[in-house]
Amino acid sequence: MNELINTNQNENGEILVSGRELHEFLEVKARYNDWLPRMAEYGFKENQDFIAITQKRVTAQGNSTTYIEHHLKLDMAKEISMIQRSDKGKQARQYFLELERKWNSPEMVIKRAHEYLEKRVKALSTDNLVLHQQVNELQPKASYYDMVLQNKSLLSVSKIAKDYGMSARAMNKKLHDLGVQFKQGDIWLMYAKHQDKGYTQTTTHVIDADKSKVSTKWTQKGRLFIYDLLKKEGIYPVIERPDSQIV
Repeated sequence: MNELINTNQNENGEILVSGRELHEFLEVKARYNDWLPRMAEYGFKENQDFIAITQKRVTAQGNSTTYIEHHLKLDMAKEISMIQRSDKGKQARQYFLELERKWNSPEMVIKRAHEYLEKRVKALSTDNLVLHQQVNELQPKASYYDMVLQNKSLLSVSKIAKDYGMSARAMNKKLHDLGVQFKQGDIWLMYAKHQDKGYTQTTTHVIDADKSKVSTKWTQKGRLFIYDLLKKEGIYPVIERPDSQIV
């Protein structure tokens, strides 16, 4: 089936249609900004049947300007096409019906289920690694659990890196090269041999029902560990460097 109108998929697995592309395909004479609100009056609700998105584009003169685009759910796109009462409208509606039929075919359902499972397995793998590190970090000092959670002296790697005149990225890479930590997705995790030393504290901040953010901070003990480790490599904090030492 030739792609008459571009479509994409949202995070819920629903097909979305560009309002502007549909308007252009239907060859509607009215301006898009006048036409779409009139179509919405047929009982469609924003953020339920369609969403409005502010986009940017560059004009022929090289200036940047903004415009409003709409992503329509498939049912809305089908009904709008039928409302047009034109050959183009009929063609678009038939196209959407065929697209929907293929989208809901057993093969496509299985494919989407497989993709979903792959994402969940990857997420669970990361979650398990984080949980394992959290357990190993807190287990040796379980009696200090509450105190550790309220500890105000925890430091981000960027603050420690600043002591050495380094960026957080450079510090993380150095600790990785020295066998201290490894990266899992967007998270730096300690290798097992360091997890129970009390060098770090990893916490999970819940944003909402579906989202959370993992953060790893260094304790003062971890800060001294980094100091001793880098000292062996000939790397000293800025404050301890001779004036003649080149950074």
